[in-house]
Amino acid sequence: MKITTKFWIGLGVLVVLSPLGLLLPGHFKAGSAWGEWGANEVKGFIGYIPHGLEKLSSLWSAPLPGYAFKGWGKKPVASLSFAYILSAVVGILICVVVVLILGKFLSGKK
Repeated sequence: MKITTKFWIGLGVLVVLSPLGLLLPGHFKAGSAWGEWGANEVKGFIGYIPHGLEKLSSLWSAPLPGYAFKGWGKKPVASLSFAYILSAVVGILICVVVVLILGKFLSGKK
């Protein structure tokens, strides 16, 4: 089996497992997933919003905030799991397109 095939299979497994991000924090009463904190959550942890974070926090907003569609916040876990998987697929597609474009640009080949 080629290494690229193994890579895509592994990536597919991770996509299917992505809904664990919904289940595990709730199961362990951990709140948000580690590292996915907004400025207000950081303020709750340390008491203030670091200047750089405050300045850059309005620069980017996620295409699928909360890994779900608008108004899906109260949907059952099965629906949210579908949104998580779709979010993973969209993210992978965006990364692949960006890498392919950069590869073409940097290699100088047509």
